[in-house]
Amino acid sequence: MSETTSVEQHVTPYSRPSDLRITDLVALRLCRLPMDCIIIRIDTNQGISGYGEVRDWGSETYALMLKSRILGENPCNIDQIFRKIKQFGHHARQGGGVSAIEMALFDLAGKAYGVPAYQLLGGKFRDSILCYSDTPSEKDPAAMVAQLKRRMGQGYRFLKMDIGIDLVADLPGTLNAPPGMIGTRDIMHPFTGIQITTKGIDTLVEYVGAIRDQIGYEFPLAADHFGHLNLESCIRLGRALDPFTLAWYEDMIPWQFADQYVRLAESVTTPICTGEDVYLKENFRPLLEKRGIAVVHPDVMTVGGMMELKKVGDEAQDHGVAMALHMAGSPVAALASVHAAAATENFLALENHSADIPAWNHLVNGLLDPIVQDGVIRVPETPGLGFTDLNLDACREFLHPDDPGIFESTDFWNSERSHDRLWS
Repeated sequence: MSETTSVEQHVTPYSRPSDLRITDLVALRLCRLPMDCIIIRIDTNQGISGYGEVRDWGSETYALMLKSRILGENPCNIDQIFRKIKQFGHHARQGGGVSAIEMALFDLAGKAYGVPAYQLLGGKFRDSILCYSDTPSEKDPAAMVAQLKRRMGQGYRFLKMDIGIDLVADLPGTLNAPPGMIGTRDIMHPFTGIQITTKGIDTLVEYVGAIRDQIGYEFPLAADHFGHLNLESCIRLGRALDPFTLAWYEDMIPWQFADQYVRLAESVTTPICTGEDVYLKENFRPLLEKRGIAVVHPDVMTVGGMMELKKVGDEAQDHGVAMALHMAGSPVAALASVHAAAATENFLALENHSADIPAWNHLVNGLLDPIVQDGVIRVPETPGLGFTDLNLDACREFLHPDDPGIFESTDFWNSERSHDRLWS
């Protein structure tokens, strides 16, 4: 028996990977999950399709503009295609197109060769993925305790809540800011002039203390959404909250300011976390090399996809930094995150923003229901990302009335082209 024949015995019967070619790319926008989520599907000449996802609240254009650049390509050449299109990604939502295509290629290649996607990333370190669930904020600490205990009742053993100026903004004497700045989301933190006062800090310390007293210290409790404060206020607030042994302070300042992250990390004793808006591994290096963070927090829908996410995790491990994953998408992005997390040794926990939406579990076929059980997602052993296909009936419930139908034609993008070469 020849080596080729032996390999082909393990390949999906209807797929000859060397002859596989991309024939189409279509998109579907879902809303109220609770964010908008954009799922893409890449079709091939052999009847198998792969699914990916653009970052939450992003635009399908980020993926569709790349369609003409991948038509006719063999989807199993994942790295070759990624290198071809990665110039068209950027930070935050603008990384969503490249990332969505990359994870769809992993889904396709896994199906073509009959292996789970984690195997294409080098194998797995774990069989299940610990999840943490973001929890809606409540100004009343008793109500926040009830929310967190509800999460614990759902099986989550890693919790997260918001601790920020939104909790005290309507209390006089807690904030100090130029006119019109409180509540801003469009001006970067160092430029708002917003400071939190001693009264504001004392109020938040009392709030967090009341919550810790009720839920205990046994489970990790991470903190996010502090508001667009300057660095000095972040340091003062962070020092005041250090006694509560929080899992991390997340995105206290914009990720671009690595030197400010160093000052923050050296000023508090709680782990510092950021990274959900960073595109490509090289853009994490200043934060890692300067030791500005203790937890790196990429999003598979922004960083460049599954392989790029693993590379970020591996580089973080070299610097003694753990990796948690941001994820506010559909089960498609969740499964892409699961496979990348399984293949990365220093993984800590994966976010889920849809714990209060039971129908989220029904958007794909072929998985456990619910997908998150006892606070973990089991790593699928089925080909590709692990689900068989989308449940289109379930998807229809989340279509916006103004959006087009499900996977409408995208022929308009078939011939979009420019001179893409980056050298002369």
